[in-house]
Amino acid sequence: MSTSENKIVELAHYRPTDFVLERVDLTFEIDPTNTKVDARLIFHRRDGVDAAAPLVLDGDELTLSGLLLDQNEVPASQYTATAQSLTIRDLPESGPFEITVTTFINPQANSQLMGLYRTNGIYCTQCEAEGFRRITYFPDRPDVLAPYTITIIADKAANPLLLSNGNYLGGGNYDEGRHFAAWFDPHPKPSYLFALVAGDLGVVEDSFTTMSGRDVALKIYVEHGKEPRAAFAMDALKRSMKWDEERFGREYDLDIFMVVAVSDFNMGAMENKGLNVFNDKYVLADPDTATDQDYANIEAIIAHEYFHNWTGNRITCRDWFQLSLKEGLTVYRDHEFSADMRSRPVKRIAEVRHLKSEQFPEDAGPLAHPVRPTKYREINNFYTTTIYEKGSEVIRMIATLLGADDFKKGLDLYFERHDGDAATVEDFVKCFEDATGRDLSQFSLWYHQAGTPLVTASGAYDATTATFTLSLEQMVPATPGQPSKEPMHIPLSFALILADGTVATATGVTGGEVTGEVLHLTERNQTFTFTGIASRPVLSLNRSFSAPINLHLDQSPDDLAHIARHDPDLFARWQALTDLALPSLIQATRDLQDGKTVETPSALITALIETADDESLEPAFRAQVLTLPSEADIARELGRNNDPDAIHAGRTSVLAAIAEAGVSTFQSLFQTMRPDGAFSPDAQDAGKRALRNIALSYLTYAEQSPAPVAEAFSDADNMTDLLQALTLLAHRFPDSGETEGALGAFLTRFDANPLVIDKWFAVQATIPGAATLDRVNALMNDPHFTPGNPNRVRALVGSFAFSNPTGFNRADGAGYRFLASQILQIDPKNPQLAARLLTSMRSWRSLEPQRADHARSALLTIDRSATLSNDVRDIVERMLKG
Repeated sequence: MSTSENKIVELAHYRPTDFVLERVDLTFEIDPTNTKVDARLIFHRRDGVDAAAPLVLDGDELTLSGLLLDQNEVPASQYTATAQSLTIRDLPESGPFEITVTTFINPQANSQLMGLYRTNGIYCTQCEAEGFRRITYFPDRPDVLAPYTITIIADKAANPLLLSNGNYLGGGNYDEGRHFAAWFDPHPKPSYLFALVAGDLGVVEDSFTTMSGRDVALKIYVEHGKEPRAAFAMDALKRSMKWDEERFGREYDLDIFMVVAVSDFNMGAMENKGLNVFNDKYVLADPDTATDQDYANIEAIIAHEYFHNWTGNRITCRDWFQLSLKEGLTVYRDHEFSADMRSRPVKRIAEVRHLKSEQFPEDAGPLAHPVRPTKYREINNFYTTTIYEKGSEVIRMIATLLGADDFKKGLDLYFERHDGDAATVEDFVKCFEDATGRDLSQFSLWYHQAGTPLVTASGAYDATTATFTLSLEQMVPATPGQPSKEPMHIPLSFALILADGTVATATGVTGGEVTGEVLHLTERNQTFTFTGIASRPVLSLNRSFSAPINLHLDQSPDDLAHIARHDPDLFARWQALTDLALPSLIQATRDLQDGKTVETPSALITALIETADDESLEPAFRAQVLTLPSEADIARELGRNNDPDAIHAGRTSVLAAIAEAGVSTFQSLFQTMRPDGAFSPDAQDAGKRALRNIALSYLTYAEQSPAPVAEAFSDADNMTDLLQALTLLAHRFPDSGETEGALGAFLTRFDANPLVIDKWFAVQATIPGAATLDRVNALMNDPHFTPGNPNRVRALVGSFAFSNPTGFNRADGAGYRFLASQILQIDPKNPQLAARLLTSMRSWRSLEPQRADHARSALLTIDRSATLSNDVRDIVERMLKG
């Protein structure tokens, strides 16, 4: 299954390995530039495999130093070793045999941050998806599971800490100046879950007693001096463990659970069995350095990686095509955890915002692929929002279709049936079918068909027969490799809201399956008729975003306002207000392009201000309502021929109109939404801060002065308020003395804190306007910019490319040329980082012709490079072809 030679890998070609791996014993002799790895591997030939079949092991930039078969040196004629593979011939026909492979690797020079690498004096591994083959020759694929015994030998003074997966067996002095530690993981696992950490770190310790009464030691390792900032992560971990027992019946299964935080990491975190490795931005937090969003991210990602212990580790995926089997399911679980810890409707709104801003464009562009792909060139490029977020939505739809009790039965059967297995999507779905007797074959198209379905709906009320008729049509657009699609099974949560604000109860429904408050759309065209509806209702459809679709439903502003006032589903109320706002934002964009004056409808302004003033609604929800659709949302709705400058100007005009009309409301909210007492990152206080800060944002449009924001910056006693004030100053008044002073004060105060300095870079990289590219180029030469650190590159280059529509999409194409240059510089050192930055151009075809031509030219510049990695080559070719 290797992609190391830039070949297309296809699901249809999957077959099990010829040899079964029974056991893995690894010994590492740690050295910065010359680490010795001895891998003792016990295999047996699979039944029915030809006796002449060789053992083929994967490698990546490896050099073989030694090879033994049953402790005897293997003659050169019996094997072939290259940097990418090791092939051993003439192996025993029956019974187990032992292969010992010796390699030497250079962690210090490993800038890819895959395999074993050294960062800031800490040795660390990242092996998902195919990084283990950079450590030793191995059958590096997820369906090869075995127990591991690990011995680590290292300089004692430099590396007092020696960690790996599983339970600690013991350790001690090895020879002069060196010591060793041994670990054993009894749970068979694939190589991508292997982890090793060595170095000198501080530790935060706690314990957890499982539901069966076992004591588990909990340890979070961070750089010395940062231990207090890991307290929230530890609390989140304990809450995650308790919640998973109570909600899903999943108990932890080792004597120890460890988290290690490192500053140089390509991903957010990694779920290695018993030894999670985290990007330190998702572990470290205190009120002075972390925003409310940082706290929420830490809580969610700590939970996500812990939940992987069952959905990813105990049950892993058979091959990488099944990646969403672990990632989509675990995202669903961490979403549910966060909803229980915080506000369910607010969490759902945030999830859908993210899905629409990231996954919907992916589904609509050249990088579209199914939740369960059928082929790939580079697996690293399939760690996408489709796999994660859309995959989670598919799980949510199963829960909606089956109901809570039957969903739990199916999931329990999955845990029971496949514990210790490498499973497939089909295995997963069959558990729900077997547990409930329901046929999910049509529903499974959600795994196999790419693209976001479009559902067109229309309703008609007949007063003489007291019936409401709902007509639905579904269409799944063509995507790369899938020109035609079959109708999906789409669960649509609905309500019929009467004039008095109550939800109508029909005496009967015809036209298809309806379970509770869910319509089942299964045909291309379908009509539902509801009887016994006493008066004309307002239709609320796809409540709580029950299906990840684009919905076209023409509704009057009055009907949308009615939903916003009365629907018991708060998500539906938010969606109604969003649907009220989007046409105004789109019209404002078009009016400015046509040289007309922007007129913001009073219905929108009234609805937003009424919601802002409604004290019966939680502050976090009101803050979400006041956060209008983004420029990316507007561009997505416009579809083609987008002018980012016009979109920005149109949105700014609407914001200004709302601000001017609601200035007294926003002044009041800014003054009153101050949490009481000491700082707390809990949902209630975070919601108050969110509402207060969105009010301050509106005041900048109404008052057009940096002075109040500069005062808020000076008065801030936590990072949430401080960063919001800094962002408003920089984005609304970039050339003011107040902004220059605040940026300087922020840098001076947090000069020694890399995670906070990342925020300083990101604020400046996202200042709207063409001039920001000059600022970004200057910041590239700032002494605080470290090009080898992925967090810093993402903060500056990534923020500019992904989150600055007007700055990045300059009409002269300079933003695209800048990104192309950066990608060509980054790619030889860190292909994963380069490829992910490149995806910022996935929607280039939707731009107006001049910008689109510049974007295409930049992509061609990248494409013409003769030395591109597989990662970048794969992305750029799909973008140009799509």
